Amino acid sequence: MREQGERVSGVPDVLYGRAVVTPLPDEDAERAFHENMMRVADAQERKAKMLADPDVTLLEAYERQLEGIEKSYRSRMRSVAGEDYEAAAIAYARGDRDDAAAAISAYYLDALWRMQQRFTVSEMLFFPIILRYPDCFTVNVRFASGYRTAESVLYESPEHLTEKLEPEHAETYAEESLYTQKEAAKLIGAKADVIREEFPDPGEVPFEERKTGGIVSGGGRQETVFSSMLERVEPDTDRFDETPTEPTLVPSGPEAARTARELLPEGTFVI
Repeated sequence: MREQGERVSGVPDVLYGRAVVTPLPDEDAERAFHENMMRVADAQERKAKMLADPDVTLLEAYERQLEGIEKSYRSRMRSVAGEDYEAAAIAYARGDRDDAAAAISAYYLDALWRMQQRFTVSEMLFFPIILRYPDCFTVNVRFASGYRTAESVLYESPEHLTEKLEPEHAETYAEESLYTQKEAAKLIGAKADVIREEFPDPGEVPFEERKTGGIVSGGGRQETVFSSMLERVEPDTDRFDETPTEPTLVPSGPEAARTARELLPEGTFVI
């Protein structure tokens, strides 16, 4: 994993108001998308199991989750820009390239950099939206100020406590924190079914029942308090007049603004 603080793309506003759209021209493309989303669902369940395990720290659970996200993002960059995707992102940042492959590489690399900062920066919410339309899907990576949404479950992390407690209080706090993590794990694990329902197997579900779907997730922290959420999002079927034939960056759709308005506190800054 790249060291925290090393920003490859160097484009501070590459994420702002933008999403990556990828066409789904046939069932093979649909299946690849479905399989990737099933990996996301599996990762959701793994995170829940680690969160409920008293022998696994919260930091370790989040590191494993980030590794999975990084693997997915880097796979997407390779698919559009090849093995030299980092060079493409740097060229985009310098203004030497303005093609879709370079822009998408810069987009995902900047998203990864921001996600790494979540471990050290309080009050930053990771808020991605994934939407399936009849002939394409979009990935809208968003970050927001604050640490929770209206639907977030909260839990405590003793390893992020900076205050030194007396031994008896430290033990009580650790036990109470573990309880909040176990309770949160139940809800987080159950949300894996939302992902599976929104992005079903194209070989098992008729097109009319699988042609649209969407999820938004959110994760952040405020000092020792962590938050997590995952909810359905209804795609706007009139989103695209004409779907791009290749992956490209497009403006964020109306679903992104509506979802932020419904779930985030008033006055939240979103990129």
